Amino acid sequence: MIRILVVEDERPISDLIRMSLQRAGYECTCVYDGLSAADLLERERFDLILLDVMLPGVDGFALMDYIRPMEMPVIFLTAKNAVNDRVKGLKMGAEDYIVKPFEVLELLARVEVVLRRYNKMDDILEIGGLTIDTRSMTVHRDGQEIALTNKEYELLLLFARNPNTALYRETIYERVWGGEYDSGSRTVDLHVQRLRRKVGWEDRLVAIPKVGYRLEA
Repeated sequence: MIRILVVEDERPISDLIRMSLQRAGYECTCVYDGLSAADLLERERFDLILLDVMLPGVDGFALMDYIRPMEMPVIFLTAKNAVNDRVKGLKMGAEDYIVKPFEVLELLARVEVVLRRYNKMDDILEIGGLTIDTRSMTVHRDGQEIALTNKEYELLLLFARNPNTALYRETIYERVWGGEYDSGSRTVDLHVQRLRRKVGWEDRLVAIPKVGYRLEA
């Protein structure tokens, strides 16, 4: 299982990140100051580190200097208006940054991009009775391949990578089709209905009134 270290001193933010990552299938460890992070990194390795800039004791930039020789990818967590911090973090070798406050889906998407860059993501996803091969873009149930259109496959992958998470129709449309969602459009609903039937998720892919859909896994 992919292991992620979260170094964030604000407990509510740390808890949100931990719950979001665990729901997505990652193993998550949280520490709340730079010295605790340094002590932990002496004993354990992680596939990714989410690192706040403003930390008590040792700040994120000082800790980044400590982490860099370990060759573990880092995503900085920065305040909305801290442009200089973001630029400095990237120049120091961070792979990306996430601006607080953030949307959970943005967090998961940025984490996934960095993990893929380091070949940490699993090529095979097994969920809800399906086997999804992300390299060949094929889907199987009980050894039989299920024929999906490109949009149906992208929709399936979105749900599979965000299990037990309520996804708004606007978010689904933006992630799969791009552009701005039209509240009168039935595109998302029609594709979800077709996907349910094709993959046998009639009971798993549930509608949330006035919101969107959730994959119960």
